[in-house]
Amino acid sequence: MREIVIVGGGYAGFYAAWGLEKKLRRGEARVTVVDPRPYMTYQPFLPEVTAGSVEARHAAVSLRRHLRRTRVIAGTVSQIRHVDRMVHVQPVNGADYELRYDTLVVTAGAVTRKFPIPGLAEQAIGLKHVEEAVAIRDSLLTAFDQAASLAPGAERKRLLTVTFVGGGFSGVEGFGELLSLATAMLRAYREIRFEELSFHLVEARGRILPEVTDGPGAWVVRSLEERGAHVHLNTQLTSADGGHVVLSNGEEFDSALIVWAAGNASNPVVHQHTDLPVDDRGLIVVRPDLQVGTESEPVEGVWSAGDDAAVPDLASRVAGARTVPNAQHAVRQGRLLAKNIVADLRGEPTRPYRHSSLGVVATLGLGRGIFQYKKIVIKGFPAWLMHRGYHVLAVPTWERKIRVLTVWLTAALFGRDLVSLASVQHPRDAFVTSGAPRNPAVGRENDRPAT
Repeated sequence: MREIVIVGGGYAGFYAAWGLEKKLRRGEARVTVVDPRPYMTYQPFLPEVTAGSVEARHAAVSLRRHLRRTRVIAGTVSQIRHVDRMVHVQPVNGADYELRYDTLVVTAGAVTRKFPIPGLAEQAIGLKHVEEAVAIRDSLLTAFDQAASLAPGAERKRLLTVTFVGGGFSGVEGFGELLSLATAMLRAYREIRFEELSFHLVEARGRILPEVTDGPGAWVVRSLEERGAHVHLNTQLTSADGGHVVLSNGEEFDSALIVWAAGNASNPVVHQHTDLPVDDRGLIVVRPDLQVGTESEPVEGVWSAGDDAAVPDLASRVAGARTVPNAQHAVRQGRLLAKNIVADLRGEPTRPYRHSSLGVVATLGLGRGIFQYKKIVIKGFPAWLMHRGYHVLAVPTWERKIRVLTVWLTAALFGRDLVSLASVQHPRDAFVTSGAPRNPAVGRENDRPAT
Protein backbone atom coordinates (compact mmCIF):
# COMPACT_ATOMS: atom_id res chain seq x y z
CA MET A 1 0.00 0.00 0.00
CA ARG A 2 1.03 3.58 -0.57
CA GLU A 3 1.80 5.53 2.59
CA ILE A 4 0.09 8.92 2.87
CA VAL A 5 1.46 11.01 5.75
CA ILE A 6 -0.39 14.15 6.84
CA VAL A 7 1.63 16.60 8.93
CA GLY A 8 -0.82 18.39 11.22
CA GLY A 9 -4.38 17.57 12.26
CA GLY A 10 -5.90 21.05 12.05
CA TYR A 11 -8.67 22.12 9.67
CA ALA A 12 -6.97 21.22 6.39
CA GLY A 13 -5.31 18.08 7.74
CA PHE A 14 -8.45 16.77 9.46
CA TYR A 15 -10.69 17.34 6.44
CA ALA A 16 -8.08 15.86 4.09
CA ALA A 17 -7.84 12.68 6.19
CA TRP A 18 -11.63 12.54 6.62
CA GLY A 19 -12.12 12.83 2.86
CA LEU A 20 -9.44 10.26 2.08
CA GLU A 21 -11.17 7.73 4.33
CA LYS A 22 -14.34 8.13 2.29
CA LYS A 23 -12.71 8.07 -1.16
CA LEU A 24 -9.86 5.55 -0.95
CA ARG A 25 -10.61 1.97 -1.89
CA ARG A 26 -9.75 -0.71 0.65
CA GLY A 27 -6.05 -1.50 0.41
CA GLU A 28 -5.33 1.42 -1.92
CA ALA A 29 -3.36 3.48 0.61
CA ARG A 30 -2.79 3.90 4.33
CA VAL A 31 -3.28 7.35 5.87
CA THR A 32 -1.27 8.58 8.88
CA VAL A 33 -1.83 11.88 10.72
CA VAL A 34 0.97 13.25 12.93
CA ASP A 35 -0.06 15.88 15.46
CA PRO A 36 0.94 16.53 19.09
CA ARG A 37 -2.72 17.07 20.06
CA PRO A 38 -5.29 14.27 19.79
CA TYR A 39 -7.95 16.65 18.47
CA MET A 40 -8.70 19.29 15.88
CA THR A 41 -9.46 22.67 17.44
CA TYR A 42 -12.44 24.52 15.97
CA GLN A 43 -10.86 27.92 16.50
CA PRO A 44 -13.91 30.13 15.74
CA PHE A 45 -15.43 28.79 18.97
CA LEU A 46 -12.45 29.82 21.15
CA PRO A 47 -13.80 33.33 21.89
CA GLU A 48 -17.04 31.75 23.09
CA VAL A 49 -15.04 29.25 25.16
CA THR A 50 -13.43 32.22 26.95
CA ALA A 51 -16.92 33.51 27.75
CA GLY A 52 -18.29 30.11 28.76
CA SER A 53 -20.85 30.09 25.92
CA VAL A 54 -19.28 26.93 24.48
CA GLU A 55 -17.82 24.08 26.52
CA ALA A 56 -14.10 23.64 25.95
CA ARG A 57 -14.42 20.00 24.91
CA HIS A 58 -17.04 20.91 22.31
CA ALA A 59 -14.52 23.12 20.48
CA ALA A 60 -12.24 20.10 20.07
CA VAL A 61 -12.96 17.31 17.59
CA SER A 62 -11.32 13.99 18.48
CA LEU A 63 -9.07 12.69 15.70
CA ARG A 64 -9.29 9.05 16.74
CA ARG A 65 -13.05 9.05 17.17
CA HIS A 66 -13.79 10.53 13.75
CA LEU A 67 -10.83 9.20 11.73
CA ARG A 68 -11.52 5.52 12.35
CA ARG A 69 -9.39 4.17 9.47
CA THR A 70 -6.48 6.59 9.93
CA ARG A 71 -3.38 5.94 12.00
CA VAL A 72 -2.94 8.84 14.44
CA ILE A 73 0.53 9.51 15.88
CA ALA A 74 0.81 11.79 18.91
CA GLY A 75 3.96 13.66 18.05
CA THR A 76 5.59 16.54 16.24
CA VAL A 77 7.27 16.49 12.84
CA SER A 78 10.58 18.31 13.37
CA GLN A 79 12.02 17.84 9.88
CA ILE A 80 10.81 17.06 6.38
CA ARG A 81 13.37 15.50 4.05
CA HIS A 82 11.61 14.99 0.75
CA VAL A 83 14.78 13.97 -1.07
CA ASP A 84 14.59 10.76 1.01
CA ARG A 85 10.78 10.73 1.36
CA MET A 86 11.12 10.87 5.15
CA VAL A 87 9.75 12.94 8.01
CA HIS A 88 11.44 13.07 11.41
CA VAL A 89 8.91 12.45 14.20
CA GLN A 90 9.31 13.48 17.84
CA PRO A 91 6.65 11.51 19.75
CA VAL A 92 5.17 12.85 22.97
CA ASN A 93 6.89 9.94 24.73
CA GLY A 94 9.71 7.73 23.52
CA ALA A 95 12.61 8.10 21.12
CA ASP A 96 12.53 10.04 17.88
CA TYR A 97 12.17 8.09 14.65
CA GLU A 98 11.78 8.55 10.91
CA LEU A 99 8.58 7.86 9.01
CA ARG A 100 8.64 7.01 5.33
CA TYR A 101 5.97 8.22 2.91
CA ASP A 102 4.93 7.95 -0.71
CA THR A 103 2.61 10.95 -0.55
CA LEU A 104 3.11 13.83 1.90
CA VAL A 105 0.47 16.37 2.92
CA VAL A 106 1.81 19.38 4.83
CA THR A 107 -0.95 21.05 6.84
CA ALA A 108 1.07 21.98 9.91
CA GLY A 109 -0.71 25.31 10.31
CA ALA A 110 0.70 28.54 11.66
CA VAL A 111 2.06 29.39 15.10
CA THR A 112 1.46 32.44 17.27
CA ARG A 113 3.62 35.35 16.19
CA LYS A 114 5.63 36.73 19.10
CA PHE A 115 8.03 39.62 19.58
CA PRO A 116 10.87 40.10 22.09
CA ILE A 117 8.82 42.33 24.39
CA PRO A 118 9.95 42.35 28.04
CA GLY A 119 7.63 40.24 30.18
CA LEU A 120 5.51 39.00 27.27
CA ALA A 121 6.54 35.34 27.47
CA GLU A 122 6.13 35.29 31.27
CA GLN A 123 2.81 37.17 31.56
CA ALA A 124 0.72 36.74 28.41
CA ILE A 125 -1.67 33.98 27.33
CA GLY A 126 -2.28 33.19 23.66
CA LEU A 127 -5.66 32.54 22.05
CA LYS A 128 -5.01 29.75 19.58
CA HIS A 129 -5.74 26.58 21.55
CA VAL A 130 -8.55 25.33 23.79
CA GLU A 131 -6.28 25.25 26.84
CA GLU A 132 -5.52 28.95 26.41
CA ALA A 133 -9.19 29.91 26.07
CA VAL A 134 -10.04 28.00 29.27
CA ALA A 135 -7.14 29.65 31.13
CA ILE A 136 -8.33 33.11 30.04
CA ARG A 137 -11.84 32.47 31.33
CA ASP A 138 -10.66 31.00 34.62
CA SER A 139 -8.23 33.89 35.11
CA LEU A 140 -11.04 36.43 34.79
CA LEU A 141 -13.37 34.51 37.12
CA THR A 142 -10.60 34.07 39.71
CA ALA A 143 -9.74 37.77 39.48
CA PHE A 144 -13.38 38.69 40.20
CA ASP A 145 -13.43 36.37 43.23
CA GLN A 146 -10.27 37.96 44.63
CA ALA A 147 -11.21 41.55 43.80
CA ALA A 148 -14.61 41.22 45.48
CA SER A 149 -12.94 40.59 48.84
CA LEU A 150 -10.57 43.58 48.59
CA ALA A 151 -11.05 47.21 49.46
CA PRO A 152 -10.70 49.70 46.57
CA GLY A 153 -7.02 50.20 45.79
CA ALA A 154 -4.17 49.34 43.45
CA GLU A 155 -4.47 45.55 43.79
CA ARG A 156 -8.21 45.53 43.19
CA LYS A 157 -7.75 47.77 40.17
CA ARG A 158 -5.07 45.45 38.77
CA LEU A 159 -7.30 42.40 39.15
CA LEU A 160 -10.11 44.09 37.22
CA THR A 161 -7.85 45.18 34.32
CA VAL A 162 -7.71 43.08 31.15
CA THR A 163 -5.46 43.74 28.15
CA PHE A 164 -5.81 42.21 24.68
CA VAL A 165 -3.05 42.80 22.14
CA GLY A 166 -4.12 42.34 18.51
CA GLY A 167 -7.08 43.76 16.62
CA GLY A 168 -7.67 40.92 14.16
CA PHE A 169 -10.66 38.61 14.29
CA SER A 170 -9.26 36.43 17.07
CA GLY A 171 -8.36 39.38 19.30
CA VAL A 172 -11.54 41.40 18.72
CA GLU A 173 -13.87 38.43 19.14
CA GLY A 174 -12.09 37.25 22.28
CA PHE A 175 -12.05 40.78 23.68
CA GLY A 176 -15.75 41.35 22.95
CA GLU A 177 -16.81 38.01 24.44
CA LEU A 178 -14.74 38.47 27.61
CA LEU A 179 -16.08 42.03 28.04
CA SER A 180 -19.60 40.64 27.70
CA LEU A 181 -18.84 37.98 30.32
CA ALA A 182 -17.36 40.51 32.76
CA THR A 183 -20.37 42.82 32.39
CA ALA A 184 -22.79 39.94 33.00
CA MET A 185 -20.82 38.84 36.08
CA LEU A 186 -21.51 42.15 37.81
CA ARG A 187 -25.01 40.88 38.69
CA ALA A 188 -23.42 38.13 40.78
CA TYR A 189 -20.59 40.29 42.17
CA ARG A 190 -22.45 43.18 43.75
CA GLU A 191 -19.27 44.41 45.45
CA ILE A 192 -17.82 45.38 42.04
CA ARG A 193 -19.07 48.37 40.07
CA PHE A 194 -19.10 48.63 36.28
CA GLU A 195 -16.82 51.70 36.45
CA GLU A 196 -14.09 49.58 38.05
CA LEU A 197 -13.72 47.34 34.98
CA SER A 198 -10.80 48.35 32.77
CA PHE A 199 -10.64 46.54 29.40
CA HIS A 200 -7.93 47.56 26.91
CA LEU A 201 -7.61 46.49 23.25
CA VAL A 202 -4.22 47.37 21.72
CA GLU A 203 -3.70 47.42 17.93
CA ALA A 204 -0.56 48.55 16.11
CA ARG A 205 -2.45 49.62 13.00
CA GLY A 206 -4.91 52.48 12.63
CA ARG A 207 -7.93 50.16 12.46
CA ILE A 208 -9.17 46.78 13.65
CA LEU A 209 -10.67 43.84 11.74
CA PRO A 210 -8.73 44.25 8.47
CA GLU A 211 -11.10 41.81 6.70
CA VAL A 212 -13.96 44.35 6.86
CA THR A 213 -14.02 47.79 5.28
CA ASP A 214 -13.30 51.03 7.15
CA GLY A 215 -16.91 51.91 8.00
CA PRO A 216 -17.86 48.65 9.76
CA GLY A 217 -14.43 48.55 11.44
CA ALA A 218 -14.97 52.04 12.89
CA TRP A 219 -18.46 50.99 14.05
CA VAL A 220 -16.96 48.06 15.97
CA VAL A 221 -14.54 50.43 17.73
CA ARG A 222 -17.41 52.77 18.71
CA SER A 223 -19.49 49.81 19.88
CA LEU A 224 -16.72 48.54 22.14
CA GLU A 225 -16.03 52.01 23.56
CA GLU A 226 -19.73 52.53 24.30
CA ARG A 227 -19.53 49.37 26.39
CA GLY A 228 -16.71 50.87 28.46
CA ALA A 229 -13.68 49.47 26.62
CA HIS A 230 -10.50 51.38 25.79
CA VAL A 231 -9.36 50.83 22.19
CA HIS A 232 -5.77 51.93 21.50
CA LEU A 233 -5.11 52.26 17.76
CA ASN A 234 -1.69 52.98 16.24
CA THR A 235 -0.29 51.70 19.53
CA GLN A 236 2.13 48.93 20.42
CA LEU A 237 2.87 47.02 23.60
CA THR A 238 6.43 47.90 24.62
CA SER A 239 6.61 46.07 27.96
CA ALA A 240 4.59 43.68 30.11
CA ASP A 241 7.25 43.07 32.74
CA GLY A 242 5.68 41.90 35.99
CA GLY A 243 2.20 42.48 34.55
CA HIS A 244 2.88 46.22 34.25
CA VAL A 245 1.70 47.21 30.76
CA VAL A 246 3.57 49.98 28.99
CA LEU A 247 2.17 51.22 25.66
CA SER A 248 3.91 53.17 22.94
CA ASN A 249 1.44 56.04 23.39
CA GLY A 250 2.80 56.63 26.90
CA GLU A 251 0.04 54.98 28.90
CA GLU A 252 0.97 52.59 31.72
CA PHE A 253 -1.16 50.40 33.98
CA ASP A 254 -1.06 47.09 35.86
CA SER A 255 -3.05 44.27 34.27
CA ALA A 256 -3.86 40.90 35.87
CA LEU A 257 -4.71 39.34 32.49
CA ILE A 258 -2.78 39.93 29.26
CA VAL A 259 -3.91 38.11 26.10
CA TRP A 260 -1.66 38.06 23.04
CA ALA A 261 -3.58 37.72 19.76
CA ALA A 262 -1.30 39.66 17.44
CA GLY A 263 -1.40 37.37 14.43
CA ASN A 264 0.30 34.24 13.16
CA ALA A 265 3.76 33.28 11.92
CA SER A 266 4.77 30.48 9.59
CA ASN A 267 5.43 27.12 11.22
CA PRO A 268 9.16 26.63 11.98
CA VAL A 269 9.19 23.14 10.48
CA VAL A 270 8.01 24.64 7.19
CA HIS A 271 10.32 27.61 6.81
CA GLN A 272 13.40 26.24 8.58
CA HIS A 273 13.43 22.42 8.55
CA THR A 274 12.35 21.28 5.12
CA ASP A 275 13.77 20.99 1.62
CA LEU A 276 10.41 21.95 0.10
CA PRO A 277 10.14 25.30 -1.74
CA VAL A 278 8.99 28.23 0.43
CA ASP A 279 8.33 31.89 -0.37
CA ASP A 280 9.74 34.98 1.33
CA ARG A 281 7.10 34.72 4.09
CA GLY A 282 8.12 31.17 4.96
CA LEU A 283 5.02 29.59 3.36
CA ILE A 284 5.12 26.52 1.13
CA VAL A 285 4.79 27.32 -2.57
CA VAL A 286 1.84 25.45 -4.08
CA ARG A 287 0.06 25.32 -7.41
CA PRO A 288 -3.67 26.10 -7.76
CA ASP A 289 -4.47 22.38 -7.37
CA LEU A 290 -2.59 22.41 -4.02
CA GLN A 291 0.36 20.33 -5.22
CA VAL A 292 3.63 21.75 -3.91
CA GLY A 293 5.79 23.55 -6.45
CA THR A 294 5.00 25.61 -9.53
CA GLU A 295 3.33 24.84 -12.84
CA SER A 296 6.74 24.39 -14.46
CA GLU A 297 8.42 22.66 -11.49
CA PRO A 298 5.92 20.59 -9.46
CA VAL A 299 7.18 18.55 -6.51
CA GLU A 300 5.95 15.02 -7.06
CA GLY A 301 3.99 13.43 -4.24
CA VAL A 302 3.73 16.49 -1.97
CA TRP A 303 0.62 18.58 -1.27
CA SER A 304 -0.10 21.44 1.10
CA ALA A 305 -2.95 23.70 2.21
CA GLY A 306 -4.11 25.87 5.09
CA ASP A 307 -2.17 28.49 7.00
CA ASP A 308 1.29 27.16 6.07
CA ALA A 309 0.67 27.25 2.29
CA ALA A 310 0.78 30.13 -0.19
CA VAL A 311 -2.32 29.10 -2.14
CA PRO A 312 -3.05 31.18 -5.28
CA ASP A 313 -6.40 32.99 -4.95
CA LEU A 314 -8.01 32.39 -8.34
CA ALA A 315 -11.17 34.21 -7.22
CA SER A 316 -9.27 37.47 -6.65
CA ARG A 317 -8.84 40.11 -9.32
CA VAL A 318 -5.45 41.05 -7.85
CA ALA A 319 -2.55 39.47 -9.71
CA GLY A 320 -0.49 37.16 -7.50
CA ALA A 321 -3.04 37.22 -4.64
CA ARG A 322 -2.98 34.41 -2.08
CA THR A 323 -5.91 33.06 -0.08
CA VAL A 324 -6.16 34.52 3.41
CA PRO A 325 -5.42 32.16 6.32
CA ASN A 326 -8.85 31.48 7.76
CA ALA A 327 -11.12 28.52 8.50
CA GLN A 328 -13.34 29.18 5.49
CA HIS A 329 -10.45 28.44 3.11
CA ALA A 330 -8.71 25.75 5.18
CA VAL A 331 -11.81 23.54 5.38
CA ARG A 332 -12.48 23.73 1.64
CA GLN A 333 -8.82 23.25 0.78
CA GLY A 334 -8.72 20.15 2.98
CA ARG A 335 -11.69 18.67 1.15
CA LEU A 336 -10.11 19.41 -2.23
CA LEU A 337 -6.83 17.88 -1.07
CA ALA A 338 -8.57 14.53 -0.55
CA LYS A 339 -10.15 14.65 -4.00
CA ASN A 340 -6.95 15.67 -5.79
CA ILE A 341 -4.72 13.16 -3.99
CA VAL A 342 -7.07 10.31 -4.91
CA ALA A 343 -7.27 11.59 -8.50
CA ASP A 344 -3.48 11.76 -8.69
CA LEU A 345 -3.13 8.20 -7.35
CA ARG A 346 -5.49 6.95 -10.05
CA GLY A 347 -3.95 8.96 -12.88
CA GLU A 348 -6.95 11.27 -13.18
CA PRO A 349 -6.87 15.07 -13.63
CA THR A 350 -6.83 17.30 -10.54
CA ARG A 351 -8.94 20.38 -9.93
CA PRO A 352 -7.72 23.90 -9.02
CA TYR A 353 -8.86 25.54 -5.80
CA ARG A 354 -11.23 28.42 -6.35
CA HIS A 355 -13.50 29.84 -3.70
CA SER A 356 -15.16 33.24 -3.52
CA SER A 357 -15.57 34.54 0.01
CA LEU A 358 -18.97 34.09 1.60
CA GLY A 359 -18.34 37.22 3.63
CA VAL A 360 -16.98 37.69 7.13
CA VAL A 361 -18.86 37.46 10.41
CA ALA A 362 -17.64 38.12 13.95
CA THR A 363 -19.12 37.92 17.42
CA LEU A 364 -18.59 40.90 19.70
CA GLY A 365 -20.19 39.40 22.77
CA LEU A 366 -23.56 37.92 23.67
CA GLY A 367 -26.18 39.33 21.28
CA ARG A 368 -23.69 41.49 19.37
CA GLY A 369 -21.97 40.88 16.06
CA ILE A 370 -20.89 42.22 12.67
CA PHE A 371 -21.32 40.69 9.22
CA GLN A 372 -20.13 41.96 5.85
CA TYR A 373 -20.45 40.55 2.36
CA LYS A 374 -19.15 43.01 -0.24
CA LYS A 375 -21.29 46.14 0.40
CA ILE A 376 -23.85 44.40 2.57
CA VAL A 377 -23.26 45.10 6.28
CA ILE A 378 -25.38 43.70 9.12
CA LYS A 379 -24.78 44.77 12.71
CA GLY A 380 -25.90 43.83 16.20
CA PHE A 381 -28.21 40.96 17.14
CA PRO A 382 -29.00 39.70 13.58
CA ALA A 383 -25.26 39.45 12.82
CA TRP A 384 -24.71 37.58 16.09
CA LEU A 385 -27.41 35.08 15.13
CA MET A 386 -25.76 34.68 11.72
CA HIS A 387 -22.43 34.00 13.43
CA ARG A 388 -23.90 31.26 15.60
CA GLY A 389 -25.89 29.76 12.76
CA TYR A 390 -22.94 29.64 10.39
CA HIS A 391 -20.52 28.08 12.85
CA VAL A 392 -22.89 25.45 14.19
CA LEU A 393 -23.32 24.34 10.58
CA ALA A 394 -19.57 24.54 9.89
CA VAL A 395 -18.29 22.63 12.93
CA PRO A 396 -17.64 19.03 11.81
CA THR A 397 -19.83 16.07 12.80
CA TRP A 398 -23.45 16.07 13.95
CA GLU A 399 -22.35 14.98 17.39
CA ARG A 400 -20.50 18.28 17.92
CA LYS A 401 -23.33 20.34 16.42
CA ILE A 402 -25.86 18.85 18.85
CA ARG A 403 -23.57 19.29 21.86
CA VAL A 404 -22.96 22.97 21.04
CA LEU A 405 -26.67 23.65 20.44
CA THR A 406 -27.49 22.01 23.77
CA VAL A 407 -25.05 24.26 25.65
CA TRP A 408 -26.43 27.36 23.95
CA LEU A 409 -30.00 26.38 24.83
CA THR A 410 -29.03 25.70 28.44
CA ALA A 411 -27.30 29.09 28.70
CA ALA A 412 -30.37 30.82 27.23
CA LEU A 413 -32.61 29.24 29.90
CA PHE A 414 -30.36 29.42 32.96
CA GLY A 415 -27.69 32.00 32.16
CA ARG A 416 -23.90 31.69 32.12
CA ASP A 417 -22.02 29.27 34.34
CA LEU A 418 -19.73 31.44 36.48
CA VAL A 419 -17.70 28.71 38.18
CA SER A 420 -13.92 29.02 37.92
CA LEU A 421 -11.91 25.81 37.72
CA ALA A 422 -8.46 27.42 37.68
CA SER A 423 -7.34 24.86 40.28
CA VAL A 424 -7.46 22.09 37.65
CA GLN A 425 -4.24 23.55 36.25
CA HIS A 426 -2.55 22.39 39.48
CA PRO A 427 -4.48 19.21 40.34
CA ARG A 428 -2.01 17.89 42.94
CA ASP A 429 -1.98 20.99 45.15
CA ALA A 430 -4.95 19.91 47.28
CA PHE A 431 -3.56 16.40 47.69
CA VAL A 432 -0.10 17.63 48.66
CA THR A 433 -1.21 20.30 51.13
CA SER A 434 -3.99 18.26 52.74
CA GLY A 435 -1.48 16.08 54.58
CA ALA A 436 0.85 18.88 55.63
CA PRO A 437 1.69 19.05 59.35
CA ARG A 438 -0.03 21.66 61.45
CA ASN A 439 1.76 24.72 62.73
CA PRO A 440 3.32 23.59 66.03
CA ALA A 441 2.09 26.67 67.85
CA VAL A 442 -1.43 26.14 66.63
CA GLY A 443 -1.23 22.47 67.58
CA ARG A 444 -0.14 23.21 71.16
CA GLU A 445 -2.87 25.80 71.53
CA ASN A 446 -5.50 23.34 70.41
CA ASP A 447 -4.17 20.64 72.73
CA ARG A 448 -4.73 22.75 75.88
CA PRO A 449 -7.32 21.24 78.25
CA ALA A 450 -10.68 22.93 78.37
CA THR A 451 -11.36 25.12 81.42
